[in-house]
Amino acid sequence: MMELVQANWLLFIVALLIGIAVAYWVFVATRRTRVETDKTDALSEGAAPAARNQALIDAAPANAPPPIPVPPAVPAGMSGAGTAVAAAVAEQQADAVQAHVETPAPPPVAEPAASAQEDADDLGRIKGVGPKLQALLNSLGVTRFAQIAAWSEADIDRIDAQLGRFEGRIRRDSWVDQAALLAGGDTQGYEEKFGKL
Repeated sequence: MMELVQANWLLFIVALLIGIAVAYWVFVATRRTRVETDKTDALSEGAAPAARNQALIDAAPANAPPPIPVPPAVPAGMSGAGTAVAAAVAEQQADAVQAHVETPAPPPVAEPAASAQEDADDLGRIKGVGPKLQALLNSLGVTRFAQIAAWSEADIDRIDAQLGRFEGRIRRDSWVDQAALLAGGDTQGYEEKFGKL
């Protein structure tokens, strides 16, 4: 092999140069992408705001209260009735604003932490509840099987929304059914339906 290279070294160099030229032409010379940069300073004074954000800037806030209606004008011949009318209009305005303002539902009342830890059930006995999920449930005030067994569909939706990456586990793993059996102390029924504890 070395004899072949020594005898034809000039041909090997020519072939190498041709290969480099072809590779340059394929990968560099035929590229048609051009990068154009804007030389103007977009942050200088007088520059127009970004078009994609202008709609957000001009839009009214989503939680803005409804406009307060203007009170009707009082006829000129009704002297002394101005204060009564003003009070009635102010009351109507307050009622209108109160009717449009949504009051959020009060958060669920959590048990005190000291008594919750003393009386807490081992929620890890529910299939699908590990140590991290148990700690998360405890932080949400859920410490007993009876609490989980009493959940309605709305409670399940509310708690499920707070579970983060564990969302959907409540219904998928039948926590309510498992907790009902565990709260009632029906170990045999639990093991028949959900397997060995």
